[in-house]
Amino acid sequence: MHMLLVIIGGVLLLGVFALFGKLWGGDVAGVAAAVKVFVPVWLVVALVNMWVGVNKAGYTVAQELPILLVVFALPAVIAGLVAWQGARV
Repeated sequence: MHMLLVIIGGVLLLGVFALFGKLWGGDVAGVAAAVKVFVPVWLVVALVNMWVGVNKAGYTVAQELPILLVVFALPAVIAGLVAWQGARV
């Protein structure tokens, strides 16, 4: 359940980045730039989530790595699709 909530949080954060990109950039290029900034920020958030899982919840790094990959990859792939769609317009 926690993993699903973190992924949903990532998609919502992507939406916030895209919204601010639209507001500050005024066009699709602003959204694409904001989405490109989102990916490294989301990587840091996913790594912090992994760190919490290892240090506070008692999981091993080997147990947390697959979760890190899924938690990072799903919002990052969606971000890539948003940037790709923006480049096509």
